[in-house]
Amino acid sequence: MTVKLAFVGMLALGTGCSTQSPRHSEKRARYADLVALYHDWRIFEQPKMNDGVPDYSATAMTAQHATLAEYQRRLTSMDTTGWSVHQQVDFHIVRAEMNGLDFSQRVLRPWARNPAFYVSFYPSRSDQPAREGTVPAGAIELWTWQFPLTPERAAELATRLRTIPGFLKQARGNLDGNGKDLWAYGIESIRQQSVDLAALSARVAGVNPAVDSAAQQARVATDEFRVWLEQQAPSKTGPSGIGIDNYNWYLKNVQLVPYTWADEELLMRRELARSRATLKLEEDRNRKLPVQLPISTAAEYTSRFNSAVTEYMVFLRDHDVLTIRDYMDPALRARAGSFSPPDRPLEFFNEVSYRDPIVMLTHDYHWIDLARMDAEPQVDSIRRAPLLYNIFVTRTEGFATAMEEMMMHEGFLDGQPRSNELIYVLIAERAARALGDLHLQSNDFTMEQSRQFAVDWTPRGWLRADGETVAGEQHLYLQQPAYGTSYVIGKIQFDELLNERARQLGDAYTTRRFMDEFNAAGLIPMSLIRWELTGNADQIIAMTRPDSAGVK
Repeated sequence: MTVKLAFVGMLALGTGCSTQSPRHSEKRARYADLVALYHDWRIFEQPKMNDGVPDYSATAMTAQHATLAEYQRRLTSMDTTGWSVHQQVDFHIVRAEMNGLDFSQRVLRPWARNPAFYVSFYPSRSDQPAREGTVPAGAIELWTWQFPLTPERAAELATRLRTIPGFLKQARGNLDGNGKDLWAYGIESIRQQSVDLAALSARVAGVNPAVDSAAQQARVATDEFRVWLEQQAPSKTGPSGIGIDNYNWYLKNVQLVPYTWADEELLMRRELARSRATLKLEEDRNRKLPVQLPISTAAEYTSRFNSAVTEYMVFLRDHDVLTIRDYMDPALRARAGSFSPPDRPLEFFNEVSYRDPIVMLTHDYHWIDLARMDAEPQVDSIRRAPLLYNIFVTRTEGFATAMEEMMMHEGFLDGQPRSNELIYVLIAERAARALGDLHLQSNDFTMEQSRQFAVDWTPRGWLRADGETVAGEQHLYLQQPAYGTSYVIGKIQFDELLNERARQLGDAYTTRRFMDEFNAAGLIPMSLIRWELTGNADQIIAMTRPDSAGVK
């Protein structure tokens, strides 16, 4: 592997140590200068709007990319000598966001390569700080509208819906990609938007006529766009992945992950083997216990889910895992969801949660994260808003994955030994789909091969080849490089961080102290949290060296 395990003391950088070379200037930059640049940058990053329709034309995107260099110059000209670690971490957050736009302009080009980019209507909330994948500016997040609609909110929603036909008309002139899989699976995403718009129209029929009319017009435009995509599809014959060199650049410069494609491939194979082997040992240990069967009724599911939330919160408090806040219990309890009777094949995560709702509650730390963002916003503005380009995923998805196994080791599942098996089923599925992510992007796999690989290597046959889960996951990972690997990579980074911080603290270590420090750092890349908690910047230094592979 190209990245070696770093120990505290090998490169101990304390507060005020800059990762940048000293510069001779009339005066050093102030942190306030970074905040000012950040606000300018966030305005610039958004595309121009024409009557509510974002402009992703080739002309507009070329102009934006040309101007980006000036923002990057303003950033790199800052001498951060003397800044606190917290402030330097913020500097690298802004740097990563700017690199994210650069990568989107040079490589991803979703507005030109990816028909699914033109989905701009989302009925339900994401469990992430910002919606996963590449999403256009001005997308309608329907869950932010409270029903029944007030006249003012109905008028606003109708106005927003009326931008969809114009956006889809623009798409026909913007899309010039040749990626076969991006095109084919993008058609299905557009088809789903039509279904979602139809559901909205039915919901407001006879109540909000303006919204009903605008939704119907948006649906007609969506269906016409789908037909156009289907007509173009036979001519799309090329690969859809970005290639290994681009993947490596993206990991280091945008996601701030200290690994390469090859490192991640090796780590995923190791985690897949570890989880499947451990699952077999757990199954053998539990072979005399009753088989875990899925919940069979909605009433039983609701009862067990609410009992699980109560049990979980009591465990976190009594075992001093972290500081309990008032918003945590309701944040989890609100995620009960709907129950699908198991008289038909279940989707993968229902196979897990219908056997023991407690298990997926550990991963649902996402909702605690989101509630914390609302209740305890970061004081400084740079961390208050969700990071762009899904830069948060090693923290959000990685830690949620780590929390599953962490709580098992803390003893949370001691009373349900069969549920330990579920933890390893989950890890195996995530490692398998991550390998699909990697080989999609290297163009070794097509989407069908990626899906089949994940199905074949997920234990118990629970990831169905004909299910929505595998199709949706692998399509997301094709569109958003490094998302599929972030669950396991972020977990590995969390394990390294806990080890390093515990070694620093010695006898002063407690899980509660560590977790409170960890949560306070915010939803930022794991490598930056490590620097902030340990003072060790070796990973960031390595990723920003001029001779570092792939660094621009």
